[in-house]
Amino acid sequence: MRIPLTRYGTKEIILYAGGAFLIALGLMSLFHPIFGVPFLIIGLLVLYFFRDPRRVPPKNPLAVVAPADGRVTDVDVVETVDLLGVPSQRIGIFLSVFDVHLNRAPIDGEVVWTQYRSGRFLNVLNPDSLRVNESNWIGIRGGNGLKVVVRQVSGAIARRIVCPLAPRARVKRGQDIGMIKLGSRTEFFIPVDAGFTPAVKVGDKTLAGKTVIGFLAGDPEKP
Repeated sequence: MRIPLTRYGTKEIILYAGGAFLIALGLMSLFHPIFGVPFLIIGLLVLYFFRDPRRVPPKNPLAVVAPADGRVTDVDVVETVDLLGVPSQRIGIFLSVFDVHLNRAPIDGEVVWTQYRSGRFLNVLNPDSLRVNESNWIGIRGGNGLKVVVRQVSGAIARRIVCPLAPRARVKRGQDIGMIKLGSRTEFFIPVDAGFTPAVKVGDKTLAGKTVIGFLAGDPEKP
């Protein structure tokens, strides 16, 4: 049976959720059950944050899926992006502390580049955060040679970006590719000349690995 909790939260679940439940049990045994309720809530919140719901990508092979749960904050074009080096379509997604914080691969492909960059922890709604905050970049090359980039950006609360990927790793669309712990931002980049058609707008809600954020050019019957 699949346990709907992410492997990236094992330490926190054992230390914080487990500790909270033990304290709650002790208080409920020694005193009145009401004294254990706050610690039960804390333990449940820790489990809730590290949840890993099952996500099934769409069947259309040209559909690009969201790399994160959250709210779309940007659908625009940027002048250049590392690895791509050309004008690129950007889709930015803001994750609140209540969203699932696992990131997922937007397309099938091979990891060709990863780069962690240390930085500050400004609120990700601050435009300067995209320039100075801690971040992790993941470049993925699809079967047709098309390269896309996913950027994980930490926020004012998030203090740790997790990414187990290394160059040459193969990823499937919707597969988990890491996590940003607590409120944060995830961005998707694809070259403008790739013929990508966005399917979301600012304000839309996304589910990582499931929501279609756009379509690649081509015939879905002949990917």
